[in-house]
Amino acid sequence: MKIGFISLSVPGHFNPMSAVARQLRSRNHDVVVLSLPVMEPFARAANLPFIPFGEKEFPIEHSSEVVGTLSRLKGEEALQFTVSAVAQVMKVKWRELPKLLSSNGLDALVLDDYDFYSEAVPIYLGMPYAILSSALHFDYSGYTPLCVYGWAHENTPEARGRNRQGVSKFTQMLIRSNAELIAEVERAGIKPNWEDPSSLFSDRPWITQCTPEFDFESSHWPKQFHYAGPFHDGEGRPELSFPWNRLTGEPIVYASMGTVQNGNAEVFRTIVTAILKHKGAAQLVLSIGRVLRPEQIGPVPNNAIVVNHAPARAGM
Repeated sequence: MKIGFISLSVPGHFNPMSAVARQLRSRNHDVVVLSLPVMEPFARAANLPFIPFGEKEFPIEHSSEVVGTLSRLKGEEALQFTVSAVAQVMKVKWRELPKLLSSNGLDALVLDDYDFYSEAVPIYLGMPYAILSSALHFDYSGYTPLCVYGWAHENTPEARGRNRQGVSKFTQMLIRSNAELIAEVERAGIKPNWEDPSSLFSDRPWITQCTPEFDFESSHWPKQFHYAGPFHDGEGRPELSFPWNRLTGEPIVYASMGTVQNGNAEVFRTIVTAILKHKGAAQLVLSIGRVLRPEQIGPVPNNAIVVNHAPARAGM
C-alpha cells in the first residue's frame, strides 16, 4: 500500500509524523510526505520521498513570513491567525490534492488533526484515511477542555458547559475562516456537521502522540482513539552545528519555546534572569528558533549557550 502523509509546514508537526511514516515503511509500505515547499529539506533529512503542493501560492519566503508573524502573537489573536493560515492552505489542498494523489498512485492518507477539514479531500475521493495528533489532540466533545484553552479539567456539569461553550466558539472561528472552502465542499456533495470537526473522522483510526499520563482523565474517548506516543525513533533530523566545546559539564538547563512561539525576546530574557538567580551550578542552553538572533536576547551568563537551533536529542 502506498500511504501519503499530509504534513503541516512546521517541524513540530512534521517530525513526529515522519517517525510514524518510517515505522510504516519498516512494515513494507510505500510512504510519501506531501506538504508545502518549505518542508522539503526536512523530508530529505528524514529520508522520505516528498511531493510539494502550493508552490505558487506558498513559496518558502511566504512560509517564513507566516511563522515570523505568528511567533510574535499571543492569545486570541494568535489563535485566529493560525486558523486563518491553515484555512488558506486548505483551499489549495482542496484544489490541488485530488489530481496530485491520483497521479502519484496514493492508496490511503494520514492526516494531522490540526489540519482542519482536510478530511474532505479523501472523503471526496473515496480514499481510506487515518488521523494523527502530533500535538495535543482536539476534544470536541466538551468532556475535557479544548487544547487551545488553558482551563483546568473538572468533572462537573458547570465545567462541561464551559468546555462546550469553548468548543462552539472555536468551531465558529473555523467555519468563518473556511467559509469559501465549506461552500465548495458542499457543492461537491459533502455535508458533515461543520460545528463538530470530529464528525469528519468519527469512524476512522486516530492515534495521538500524547501519553495517558499527560492527558486529562476521561473515559469518553471512542474505541478508535489510541494513545501511541511519543512518536520518535532518534532519526530523521537535519544536521545542526553546535559548540559542543563550550559545555562545561555542569547540569544543563535546556529551554526552547518550540517551532512557533519564539518571537518574543522578553520570554527568553526571563529565562536567562531565572538562571542568573539560580543558586546552584547550572549551564543554560537556550534554543531560540529562527525568528530572533542570539544577540537580541541581551547579556547572558558566560557559560550560557544561545543558539537558533540546538540538537536537543543528541545528548542534551
